[in-house]
Amino acid sequence: MPPVSKSTPLLSAQSISKSYRLGSAPVPALHDVSLDVSPGEFIAIRGPSGSGKTTLLNVLGLLDVPDRGAVLLDGTNAVDLSENTKSDVRRDRFGFVFQTFNLIPVLTAEENVAYPLALAGVPAAERRSRVHELLAAVGCADKIGVRPDLLSGGQRQRVAIARALANGPAVVFADEPTANLDSKTADEILDLMRRSNEEREVAFLFATHDPRVVERAKRVISLTDGRITEDSRQ
Repeated sequence: MPPVSKSTPLLSAQSISKSYRLGSAPVPALHDVSLDVSPGEFIAIRGPSGSGKTTLLNVLGLLDVPDRGAVLLDGTNAVDLSENTKSDVRRDRFGFVFQTFNLIPVLTAEENVAYPLALAGVPAAERRSRVHELLAAVGCADKIGVRPDLLSGGQRQRVAIARALANGPAVVFADEPTANLDSKTADEILDLMRRSNEEREVAFLFATHDPRVVERAKRVISLTDGRITEDSRQ
């Protein structure tokens, strides 16, 4: 897909609704949600547990399919793409950061960050150079050969951020990325993400309960019972 200008929404959720099933009963998660995300935004999506934050991130990130509505990516309805194409979009255009880090335990920090680059067919020498640059940028240059079980929580999240940025994504989806971190480490991680946002012009969407994320956001969206109740810029 071609690059998009800053004046054009990168992602656009249009009248998204999504329900899950608990036994035989449907459980609504999102109700007619519409949202535009422009390049370079830094957005906090806040709300109580069960408000639909993670579901909204998953739908926008093409990890889940809405029951109704469209997700426009550069003007194309990504809901209608094949699963292989969605996978390519997630690999090449999106990055993901999770509260549980989701690093591959048998791989080193270097290998974890290199993994999406290998999937994209980036040559080994370029892979190595880019990975070393990213690990240095997140403060883990000395952890290249270390596996996740020997890293602290903050170090694991830094490696996860480097991995999310590896393929030069247009947008990073971060689901409660500070939930398992102490206050000092959480502040450092958020500062790192904000620098990545400003220096690399990567859009960030956070699903969060953390007031520190909300304070740093340029735009705050409040979800209540699957509906947007507030959308404000800071």
